[in-house]
Amino acid sequence: MSKRDYYEVLEISKSASADEIKKAYRKMAIKYHPDKNPGDKEAEEKFKEAAEAYEVLSDEQKRARYDQFGHAGVGGNGGFGGGFGGGMNMEDIFSQFGDIFGGGFGGFGGGGGRQQVKGSNLRIRIKLNLDEMVNGTQKTIKVKKMKMAEGATSKTCPTCGGSGVQLKVMNTMFGQMQTQTTCGTCQGIGKVADKIPAGANAQGLIKDEEEVTINIPAGARDGIQLNVRGKGNDAPFGGIPGDLLVIIEEEVDKTIKREGDNLHQELYISFAEAALGTKREVPTVGGKVKITVDPGTQSGKILRLAGKGLPSIDSYGKGDMFIHINVWTPQRLTKEQKDFFEKQMSSGEMVAEPSGKEKTFFDKVKDLFN
Repeated sequence: MSKRDYYEVLEISKSASADEIKKAYRKMAIKYHPDKNPGDKEAEEKFKEAAEAYEVLSDEQKRARYDQFGHAGVGGNGGFGGGFGGGMNMEDIFSQFGDIFGGGFGGFGGGGGRQQVKGSNLRIRIKLNLDEMVNGTQKTIKVKKMKMAEGATSKTCPTCGGSGVQLKVMNTMFGQMQTQTTCGTCQGIGKVADKIPAGANAQGLIKDEEEVTINIPAGARDGIQLNVRGKGNDAPFGGIPGDLLVIIEEEVDKTIKREGDNLHQELYISFAEAALGTKREVPTVGGKVKITVDPGTQSGKILRLAGKGLPSIDSYGKGDMFIHINVWTPQRLTKEQKDFFEKQMSSGEMVAEPSGKEKTFFDKVKDLFN
């Protein structure tokens, strides 16, 4: 089932301000809050849907990417910024957006001062070639992570009795004062390890390997970080798994060089091709393209293929591909070839005769941006 448009979910326009987005989300969150709709699965799904929409639209960068790429740009399984996606749960929502509800509602499921612990995040790097960056791709990789060991069990923390907090009474000049602090034994979780299998650590976690599929949307760039939610290290005692942070690295192409959204490559042609003209196929990120080299083409000429570069992240449209023509001078000549060129030189028919209209290097660069 396809996701609904985030603006439609919050019932706002695409030009809505940050305050309008916040107000719209609070309205939806209160309407479908689990405390007001106990046991209503449909309301719970709409509550989660509204939280996911707000998580993206309340962030300027994520909102810009969503406006450009849609759900592919911010999807929870590898999208830019990482929405909640399939890893969403109620504790996520209340931990991140609890301030939206003010004092009207408590956390989902109660628990007093008890904290929902989250596993640590993992970071990996993935190399992409230009074609994968332009068109998007899917990568399945093996990730080493901490997982709950089979057979590990927990019990209620004996220090705080499962509340996750400790109460301390202090005598001051104003009388007795009671303070509440996070339990030092369970670190606010309310549980401690009971049975720990061999090979697991004190929290019942053991190192294991898991296959993770990462959907990389079109338009990825070197240095961009994708967030695969819930695929980091497990948390002890039923907590929330951490996230897998995927950093994109550009794989250097042997023929095509990138400069921002524009791409450059060199094309070598012979004397004969430069003099008579020719048609050649050149590789681009969208496949091979046939270009025409006009008769009398000089070395250093630059051909521009509009829209054959990379898609822009921050705006619509694509960069261009620039083909730099180089006339190849042969280093070895056969006797017949040498005789031919000597005859042309002696007859004066093949000499350099600039017309004065030839463009300098700086003229050519200037033309690229006009």
